[in-house]
Amino acid sequence: MARVYNFSAGPSMLPESVLKKAAAEMLDYEGCGQSVMEMSHRSKVFESIIRGCEDLLREIVNIPDNYKVLFLQGGASTQFAMIPLNLMNGSGKADYVITGQWANKAYQEAARYGDARAVASSKDKTFSYIPKLDPATFTPDADYFYICMNNTIYGTKYHTLPQTGNVPLIADISSCALSEPIDVTKFGMVYAGAQKNMAPAGVTIVIIREDLLGKARDITPTMLNYQIHADNGSMYNTPPCYTIYMCKLVLEWLKNDIGGLANMKRINEAKAALLYDFLDQSELFRGTVVKEDRSLMNVPFVTGNEEMDAKFVKEATAAGFVNLKGHRTVGGMRASIYNAMPIEGVKKLVDFMKKFEAENR
Repeated sequence: MARVYNFSAGPSMLPESVLKKAAAEMLDYEGCGQSVMEMSHRSKVFESIIRGCEDLLREIVNIPDNYKVLFLQGGASTQFAMIPLNLMNGSGKADYVITGQWANKAYQEAARYGDARAVASSKDKTFSYIPKLDPATFTPDADYFYICMNNTIYGTKYHTLPQTGNVPLIADISSCALSEPIDVTKFGMVYAGAQKNMAPAGVTIVIIREDLLGKARDITPTMLNYQIHADNGSMYNTPPCYTIYMCKLVLEWLKNDIGGLANMKRINEAKAALLYDFLDQSELFRGTVVKEDRSLMNVPFVTGNEEMDAKFVKEATAAGFVNLKGHRTVGGMRASIYNAMPIEGVKKLVDFMKKFEAENR
């Protein structure tokens, strides 16, 4: 069976070469006579995998030495509670910008533990833009300032970061991690669920500045304490071993095949331009995000007619372009064009959209 072009928002497609390497090593990883799926996480072989994965991540992202890299479980959503439990313990205050469903869920969770304040929101226009922020409205003694960098459902992205001064900036980068260079020093912490650009679902990666560790409140469960995981090298309990191995393969692909994040960004910009340029001139389809805040990773679009949207999704699926249906909360369509989506896939999607438009005028 031929592989389809998978535009899923996550779990998403992985580089084909990574899948082939994983398949070749499934029964025997580098001559050890066992699969990564079945080896002890305390073995020297797996130790080389997890440390190698961290070393590659530090190299590719240029993570400074005063930041810890943690390989955690529970998905990005568990971070909604871990962040306030560990960090909202000075003034007990935190600022949140509500740019979509995930930022709102993080805000609602934080409100259970302290004084979480929504300093801005784009809900008034279905989260189709990033709000303009006025630092004068920020809480000066907040323990942290929280954003969702790229909004998977709504297709928006911060292209300019909030200026938070001495207040640590925390960012959910789940759907834009590894898509372009990022200056980690501008953040107190960034985190990502792996299932978009980094690996299959199962591991959540946290990059946190060391001075933010050791502040968890007394009631914080052991497994939700960043310091515990940092002190134990992400091995306090059995980590998601196979997903970490897959992440290492993806990082090797990024380094050796792509040539780093600057090259990855150029490729992603070219892919996004193909789709956005078509949407901007199309008489049937239109993008739903203001141009200045468009994501490189997630491109939502509509025809303006629900029946036509459904027809497009059905015919696209039959033609080998799968998972284009928009999120259930907004409808329409969404093409997630993460790192592993080849430019040929976007070109062929645009050609199909042109054909569909010509047949449905």
